[in-house]
Order: sequence, then C-alpha cells, then structure tokens
Amino acid sequence: MPLSSSKLILLPGLLCDSRMFAAQMERFPAAFAVDGFGASDSIAEMARRVLASGPQTMSLLGHSMGARVALEVVRLAPERVERLALVSTGVHPVRAGEAEKRHALLALGREQGMAALVDHWLPPMVAPGRHADRRLIEPLHQMAVQAGIDVYAAQITALLGRPEVESLLPRIGCPTLVAVGEYDQWSPPEQHRLIAAGIHAARLKIIAGAGHMLPAEAPDALNEAIAGWLEMPAGSETMMGEDE
Repeated sequence: MPLSSSKLILLPGLLCDSRMFAAQMERFPAAFAVDGFGASDSIAEMARRVLASGPQTMSLLGHSMGARVALEVVRLAPERVERLALVSTGVHPVRAGEAEKRHALLALGREQGMAALVDHWLPPMVAPGRHADRRLIEPLHQMAVQAGIDVYAAQITALLGRPEVESLLPRIGCPTLVAVGEYDQWSPPEQHRLIAAGIHAARLKIIAGAGHMLPAEAPDALNEAIAGWLEMPAGSETMMGEDE
C-alpha cells in the first residue's frame, strides 16, 4: 500500500526501518510503515518527505527519532495530522555529552565495523531482562547493521541538529498518545510524563516490562494502546489522562 493511500503512518527511529513495526502492521494492515529515512541528515527534511508523500490527513505515529519527525510534521502542517502518537522519545534539546557519545559510536563503527557499533548501541535499548532474548535481539541487530555506517552518520547529524519542540507541545490539539516502556533507559517514563503534561489532548501509557524498542518488545500492549487512540474522534481535545 502506498503511503499516500494510508491514514495511519508509522515512522521509525535511528537505524530502524519498517521491520520495527512488523507487529503493528499485522494488527493494523491498512497502515503504512515508512521504510527508514536513509541518509537524510535533517529532521525537517524527513518531515517534508512524509508530507510530500503522505495523505492529506493522517494519524501519525513516530517511534524514537520518528516521533521527532512526527512533531516536525505537526509544526509544518498541523491541519494534516488528525492524531499523533509519540512513542519512546524526547523533546529536550541536545544535552551535555550527547554529541560526544554519538560520535564515539560513529568512530567505533568506522574502525571496527557496523556490527561492533550495534553491539554497543543495542543492549541499552531493550529492557535489561531481554538482553539474551535471541528472538527479540537478532532481528533488531540485523536491521541496524544493514542500515550501515553512512545512515548512522547522517541520522545522528539530524538528531544533533534537531529543532526545538518543547514550545510546540501546548499548540497540539489533536488526540495524542504518549507511550513508553517501563524500563526505557534512553527516554525514561518521567520524560514522557512531562511530554504528556505539555499536550492538552494527551494520554500517557507506560507499558510494563519493556524498554526503548517498545514496538518490538511489547507489541500486544502497544497495539492495544494504538487501537484506543485510533478510536478517538479526530479533532477531539478532551484530556485523556494517564494509564499505567
């Protein structure tokens, strides 16, 4: 299904592609999962690609970096976003030490190969108890390795140059789902509480047992949250509260 004919658009994060949303595509077959953002080095450019190819109005779900892309879509064309879902993400500016950590991983990948980079990057992205879960880890590892070093370099450039979005939150009026795994170390639950508190029509969902790779780690629970979000009437501005 082309992106332009789907109303539910799924946007993946750093080093991820449509495989991140395999379980969501099975539950919501009319959705369209963007197959990664390739070597784009700008969040704004990623957002413009979604707007150029997407339907006139859409329910937009972004995971991690993809949620920042979704927020940029809202900034550029709020009238085209009927619903917004922000999953495992952040709205803060670049923090002290972030650039150094990302560039250290890039240097590791250039010196030792993409697999070495992913070996260091991936484990903190899942719940601590899932590190040895081969059914979870191996597909995620393969997906990230296949993205390649040039994609990592471009996408961290986009993230380090990300636009300010905290001031955008109070202007979001569409039904919004804010979802995070209980054990997300990269973008923890408290961070999502603050995001949800900044959006008038937001529901916060904290999903037990999951880490940052929430769509793959706890697909059934996330899918239930998505289903509830999709049932909200477009244009609703009712505060939806917190669901832990």
